Formats: sequence, C-alpha cells, structure tokens
Amino acid sequence: MTDVEVPTPAGPIPAALAVPVGQGPWPGVVVVHDAFGLTADIRRNTARFAENGYLALAPDLYSRGSYVRCVRTVLRALAQRRGQAVDDLQAARALLADRGDCTGKVGIAGFCMGGGFALVMGTQGFDVSAPFYPSIMRDYGFLDAGTCPVVASYGRKDVLNIGNAPRLENVLQRNGVAHDVKVYPEVGHSWANELPGQPFLRIVGFGHDADTTDDAYRRMFAFFDTHLAT
Repeated sequence: MTDVEVPTPAGPIPAALAVPVGQGPWPGVVVVHDAFGLTADIRRNTARFAENGYLALAPDLYSRGSYVRCVRTVLRALAQRRGQAVDDLQAARALLADRGDCTGKVGIAGFCMGGGFALVMGTQGFDVSAPFYPSIMRDYGFLDAGTCPVVASYGRKDVLNIGNAPRLENVLQRNGVAHDVKVYPEVGHSWANELPGQPFLRIVGFGHDADTTDDAYRRMFAFFDTHLAT
C-alpha cells in the first residue's frame, strides 16, 4: 500500500494505492470510504482488491478542513450528485485510467456513504459499480439506461436500508442495466467493515460478518471479471 496524491480541480488530495503482485496491466477500482473516512479498515478493503488482481485507489474525501465540515460538504455532493466529492472521484478514475499498468477499464466500489457514491458515479463514466449497503439515499430514480452494470450487497437487518434492495433492483431491471443485487438475511449494516467497538455496534444493528463479506466479495469479483475484462 502506497500513499499518493490525486490531482483534482480543487487541488491535490491524499489517497491510498494498492497494486497487485506481478505484471499488469490490470483493471482499476476506485474505493470510496464510508462516513468514518480513509481508515485502516478502508485500507484493508482496498488491499483486498489488489490481492484479487485490481489496481485499487482509495481517495480521502475528507482532506479539506475539519471532519464536520468535510462530512457536510461530501454528503451535500452525494445528495446533489455533483460537487467537489464527485469531481474528486472523477479525478481518481482518471488517475487510474491513465496509468501504464491499468487497462483503462475502471470500476468503483464503496461502503455505506461510499456505496451511495458508487451508485451516483455509475452514471458518470465508470465501467462497473459495487455498492455495499449504500446509504443516505432512498430515491434511485437518477439511474437510467446509461448506468454501468451494478453488483450490490445489502443486509436484511439493516435499519438504514429498509426496502432499498428491491427498490434498486426494480430500477435497474426497468432500465435494462446488468445487475446482481443480493440481500443477506442474517446481517445488518457495515458487515464488510471491521470497525472499532464491535460489541456495541452489534447491539445497534451494525457489525462485521466475515462469511457474508467473503461471499459478497466472491460475487463482486466474478461480476467485475465479466464487466471489466478488456
């Protein structure tokens, strides 16, 4: 894992870059962090992409000012589907696509808030999208026939996503978008993230689940192998 900078219209931002072992070129994946930022957990997930043959880049969307200010700015960009965070993710995609060890195909994956961005950016030039329990949105009407293929993963016990999985699947099916949407029955929110305070998080309906995470990644990588092939 290497710390790099992503040049953006508003100036450079830090990011974590994970490069697969061996000879490229490889498809790229932009990994979008959750509301907690570019944590050790997001770095672990980014490394997992590289371990499976993807050039992975996780930009820090919270690098401009205080945490509270950054959260407000980023959530506003998510709600409006435009703004600085969207520009940052486009810049991250361009950085990967322009690298000599990238095939030029770039997907996007994200967790919670980052999953919402993965859906938003699925209409803006990425080749495949993998939202994990995308939150802070219930209206998927902005997704249209031009949306890239989507592989989405939810937990049935997720209080932040009640009814959202079938709602997303209906929109994708109606628009003829290739998709794989799965709801895991025994988990809640943030099951692919190893956050601190797991005992407390499980009480409030969050919590990591290794088996579910492994299955979701298996599905996602199979989907990516199809849609990010050169």
